[in-house]
Amino acid sequence: MNKEKLLLWTLAAINFIHIVDFMILMPLGPQLMRVFEISPREFGLLVSSYTFSAGASSFFGAFFLDRFDRKRILLWVYIGFSIATLGCALSPNYHILLFARVISGFFGGLTSALILAIIGDVIPDSRRGRAMGLVMAAFSLASVLGVPLGLFLASLSDWHTPFYILTGLSVVSLGMIIKFIPNITDHLNKEIEKPRPVEVVKRVTGNSNQMRAIALSVMMMFGQFMIIPFLSPYNVANVGFTEMQLTYIYIAGGAFTIFTSPWVGRLSDKYGKLKVFTIFMALNVIPIGIITHLGITPVPLVLIITTMFFVTSNGRYVPAAAIITGTARPENRGSFLSFNSAIQQLAAGLASLIAGLIIGESATGQLTNFNLVGYLAIFFSLLCIPLARRVKVVS
Repeated sequence: MNKEKLLLWTLAAINFIHIVDFMILMPLGPQLMRVFEISPREFGLLVSSYTFSAGASSFFGAFFLDRFDRKRILLWVYIGFSIATLGCALSPNYHILLFARVISGFFGGLTSALILAIIGDVIPDSRRGRAMGLVMAAFSLASVLGVPLGLFLASLSDWHTPFYILTGLSVVSLGMIIKFIPNITDHLNKEIEKPRPVEVVKRVTGNSNQMRAIALSVMMMFGQFMIIPFLSPYNVANVGFTEMQLTYIYIAGGAFTIFTSPWVGRLSDKYGKLKVFTIFMALNVIPIGIITHLGITPVPLVLIITTMFFVTSNGRYVPAAAIITGTARPENRGSFLSFNSAIQQLAAGLASLIAGLIIGESATGQLTNFNLVGYLAIFFSLLCIPLARRVKVVS
């Protein structure tokens, strides 16, 4: 296996752990709402606290990411992330878990931007879609293996267990970073004098193309994170799933996307990132519309719909990530991607929070107004298509 593949597999492993850490809380929602006796609004805050914190740390990271070796920064971020994940595992109640998620989000917020910056620095544009597809396949693996296994273990013991396992995997991934990721310093030689924080802000916000890319990220987050955090609670409360049956959703969805993610990357390189993005984004609104209107439904039918949701969600993200990464040149790619990650995380948190305020709970325990949330998610998703056409790749 050549060095490029080892680097990409390492980034995929890091991405896998980071995604599971973020995702596992959402399918644990029914259990957490029962154990801690919290409302949809409080659960929405638990989800959004991570993303708000991640957004803040990503914003702060924009001021130093391009000043140092990518490997060194990634190591420090991941050490902090590992310690914070252990803190989540040890949390005894809702308020301490909320605090631990804030700390975890603070360190985890830089991870996505660093992964994209490393791919942008090391992989040329002609192969970047394929590389992005491989690394983003970690989302599928997290869905098909990480989240279902975490849910299964949580159902056998309690919700703490997945976080203990993630802590152990984080330690292993630190060893992979040390061994397989080289020092990446070429970007340091492209600007002799590094800009001050205010100049970094002006450079990113003054670039209309990059601001359109950031706006695209925001719309994509609103189209997804008004739905995703409440997918599991809604399926348990309204559709008739048991907490154990939730694992089927992630196994089925992940099993398909683990193969379709690299395939979408190849399609993006062959037919164009914009064309592939447009197709998958248009297809994505179909399962959103169906999912948010379901009542008691047979499990196989629900799995078909949720699998389509996972496949089209992942399919739109792979080309979009490549498009957005390509709007920045190497010398300020870290700064831009950190800003984009910050805004993306803040948008995801805001979307979850707004959805939590809209969704109610009936006297029988069913969730209400999820259909209204679905209409909003479809609106924001469709806005992404004309917006993506105005984003230009420059590097």
